[in-house]
Amino acid sequence: MIAIEVHLDSDTAAKMRRDVRAGLLATPKELAPKYFYDEQGSQLFERITELPEYYPTRAERAILVERAAEIVAGAGAPRTLVELGSGSAAKTRHLLSAMRDAGCLRTYVPVDISEEITHDTAESLVEEYPGLVVRGLVCDFEHHLERIPDGDGDGRLVAFLGGTIGNLYPEARCDFLDRISGLLGPGDHLLLGTDLVKDHARLEAAYDDADGVTAEFNKNVLRVLNRELGADFDLDRFEHVARYDATEARMDIRLRSLADQTIRLEELDLAVEFGAGEEMRTEISAKFTRERLEVVYAEAGMAMSGWFTDPAGDYALSLARPL
Repeated sequence: MIAIEVHLDSDTAAKMRRDVRAGLLATPKELAPKYFYDEQGSQLFERITELPEYYPTRAERAILVERAAEIVAGAGAPRTLVELGSGSAAKTRHLLSAMRDAGCLRTYVPVDISEEITHDTAESLVEEYPGLVVRGLVCDFEHHLERIPDGDGDGRLVAFLGGTIGNLYPEARCDFLDRISGLLGPGDHLLLGTDLVKDHARLEAAYDDADGVTAEFNKNVLRVLNRELGADFDLDRFEHVARYDATEARMDIRLRSLADQTIRLEELDLAVEFGAGEEMRTEISAKFTRERLEVVYAEAGMAMSGWFTDPAGDYALSLARPL
């Protein structure tokens, strides 16, 4: 059985215009990382996940391959799996299979911005897992969390994988996790993917690879603005910057202007000045320790109940339950 609800904003273009205007007029300038991801951006990110320097995707997959059964048991054998930012559910199949093998799998709730991918994924999963009920939600999960269906008392596992929580600033992260905590019933759990603090050189290499794929991905946001907002960014007049901020324990990703220049955005009726050497932030990626994450959970009204890492200790999946 497949049922998919669509709850997209009526005018995503207007929201993009508001976001970009506010970001370009801020000090320092900043663009939201979600605007990396047009078709070309998504393809570039897939290339990034295969780079030798970029370990998070491989590490997370390794944990799911080796420890999915432990995760499902630790979550109390939930009958429903909710996945935020589900995409093609490539990694999630390990959890679904573990739930099936434990005899508890009944419902999968993929939550994603792409209606096409959600439909395609749902159709493939009901074939792979006979009897599975898929209740998809097509929406921006950052703004529509409360549309996730209530549990039935048999337990839900809400999965937020990929380390995406690290892209949120502390206040927004706390608010997001607080909202998730408010959705969890007594038998529900959150499964969260987080990258861990490690050698600074390894972190910076993961976001600034030798082949320049991460640099091309970063500049893709300028291509998107050129196409969607009639901007005239010259990509060759910006360079990719990726450095670790030890004070904030996060990677700080920026684009640096190589010259004094004026950028015009026709759709915004806006001209923006960039000075030579001026940097515009395009993404942050926070890194965690177990102790720091326990504090983050407590601030959001949750307690850590499970901790799973890859053999190298590069990455973690953690279970949390409401207090």
